[in-house]
Amino acid sequence: MALKERKAGILFPVFSLPSLYGIGTFGRDAYRFADCLKKAGQTYWQMLPIGPTGYGDSPYQSFSTFAGNPYFVDPELLKEEGLLTEEEIQSFEWGDDPEHVDYALLYQNRSRLLEMAFRRFKPDAGYADFLENEKLWLDGYASYMVKKEGSTEDFYRFVQYKFLCQWFGLKKYVNGLGIQIIGDIPIYVAMDSADVLSDKKLFRFDKDGRPIAVAGCPPDAFSAKGQLWGNPLYDWEYHEKTGYTWWVERMRHCFSLYDIVRVDHFRGFDEYYSIPYGDEDAAGGKWEKGPGMKLFKVLQEKLGDKPVIAEDLGYITPSVIKLVKDTGYPGMKLLEFAFDSREAADYRPDTWTPNCVAYTGTHDNQTLASWFLEMTEGDRQFAAEYMHRNVADILKGDYVYDFIRMTMDSVANTAIIPMQDYKRLTKEARINTPSTMNRNWTWRFTEDIYQDKVWEEIQQVTKESGRLS
Repeated sequence: MALKERKAGILFPVFSLPSLYGIGTFGRDAYRFADCLKKAGQTYWQMLPIGPTGYGDSPYQSFSTFAGNPYFVDPELLKEEGLLTEEEIQSFEWGDDPEHVDYALLYQNRSRLLEMAFRRFKPDAGYADFLENEKLWLDGYASYMVKKEGSTEDFYRFVQYKFLCQWFGLKKYVNGLGIQIIGDIPIYVAMDSADVLSDKKLFRFDKDGRPIAVAGCPPDAFSAKGQLWGNPLYDWEYHEKTGYTWWVERMRHCFSLYDIVRVDHFRGFDEYYSIPYGDEDAAGGKWEKGPGMKLFKVLQEKLGDKPVIAEDLGYITPSVIKLVKDTGYPGMKLLEFAFDSREAADYRPDTWTPNCVAYTGTHDNQTLASWFLEMTEGDRQFAAEYMHRNVADILKGDYVYDFIRMTMDSVANTAIIPMQDYKRLTKEARINTPSTMNRNWTWRFTEDIYQDKVWEEIQQVTKESGRLS
């Protein structure tokens, strides 16, 4: 079963792929990246959520928990089908910065290009099957998008059809290389989403349709006022009465897309932080009890034994630890937390167990190259002592490689390294800085991502750590 063997992978969002169209897509470069993973002996390609992005362009604030991001539909593949011409593709601007996504420009132009393809589209048997198979969420999503953006329901259905056709083509190729895809899903849905519009009974709204409370996390050493995410909270009593049908269908859909699913903010299933609606920050929130094992027993019964990664970072209580243990899911360990004096949990590699997924950092963390330079002097000294070295010598050498090697050499069954770390990129390549709105979710790699040297090093460290696929 997945995640039981000693293997490795790379964290790389789809939007970070090189392309000529302003953002990574399911086209040529996705296949080229998969070939590089194969060459370097990787087993896993971990992505961020691939749904349509909403507020702040965040993949964790999606217009739909079931739909796909239209920006990932590749124009070149549509051209090969005869749905677009080269002249039409070239008639639009996609941005002049190859290292950052210009979401405003995409919003302005991408739908116009896809409308051109839609006008040439002739429904076929595959499309008819798609309409039937995805009916559970598709009609509600299409209706929501008509209200939001004003095109026709048939157009939004067409875009989702092409999204899935291109996605499954890519997934088949990736799986054929012996690589599994780790998908990522937010625990919550966005307030502005088809999910909320389709069935408000799933969430904690009052009789007038207003939220009673919203999601976030409490004040801590990283954020004095906590984090106010603003997502609607689930009405877990209602979900239980329905046999958790919505969650069963959501996870069934996820496992049709991905081989393994990482569930963000897993502790919310044990206890969730509830902030009164209208509060300006998260300081006035309180913890409330989640569904716990009741939900996961139903998922096991309905879907079978599926591979899940529990994102159990942050403030962890004994009951959260017990829930993760009871599910049997591997939790996460971050090397960047190992030497952070603000972290209450113990993330030192000598405390890790085989049943975990080890990372140097995630999309929410600083790149390794800048992380070690930005640490407090005390934390940096602690890291040096742990490595039985002195700070000056570490800084003189390839300290990024040292920390990658520490992660890869750990006992964790699975090790996932962000591509930024293998490339020794500094803070300009950070994907997201939580609680900020400053150019998050925009970083992209250029063609130099395919240079043989970096992939040879990845292959070598993977082999030396006993993780070669």
